[in-house]
Amino acid sequence: ARLYTDYGLLTDDRFIGDDVNKLFMQLTGLGRGIRLKRMLQSPFTLHSGMLERIHREAEHARAGKKALIRAKMNALIETKVIEALYAASQAGVQIELVIRGICCLKPGVPGLSENIKVRSVMGRFLEHPRVFYFYNDGNDELFLSSADWMPRNFFARMETGFPIESPDLKTRILEESFDLYMNDNTGAWELQPDGCYMRVKRHPNAKPRNAQQALIERLAK
Repeated sequence: ARLYTDYGLLTDDRFIGDDVNKLFMQLTGLGRGIRLKRMLQSPFTLHSGMLERIHREAEHARAGKKALIRAKMNALIETKVIEALYAASQAGVQIELVIRGICCLKPGVPGLSENIKVRSVMGRFLEHPRVFYFYNDGNDELFLSSADWMPRNFFARMETGFPIESPDLKTRILEESFDLYMNDNTGAWELQPDGCYMRVKRHPNAKPRNAQQALIERLAK
């Protein structure tokens, strides 16, 4: 791939604007963590914020409520996040992960991760979005971020995650980042319980579906 793709947000939200201003003050100052109103940041609140939301989704599942986590990133390595996802799966949370590169989590293991699906989609574009979605009993949260779920991103770098509040933008991002990719049957690979990837095979009678091509056609209109 020669072209990168990513998301950006143009917003007049004064709280996010204030948070961004504080981040630049922090970068040009002593580097001490500054309390932010909307954004999460590494190495201070991003890791704990993700764990808190994963645990919360597990609590919803234990209470018999719908629980869903969807995440898209380049890599998943950080141990505590993986353990939290396993626990959430055991509680009944449905988890969909679109991870282009390395993934240390093993999905589909009975009694451990049978509610987790992991897909990798390779194509024309080198995708860089990090998208984290939590259903939260209908009060859903969606974050765009610069960080993979890796130790270096959580603890050794300045990274950010910011919320998407607009229902229309949430719908668009969920469709573009997850719906298309979980239904891709031409360029998708699915991670197996043994750690190997298996190419997703299209049924002979099924219509070919390619996530990146669908995005190209949609954005060209």
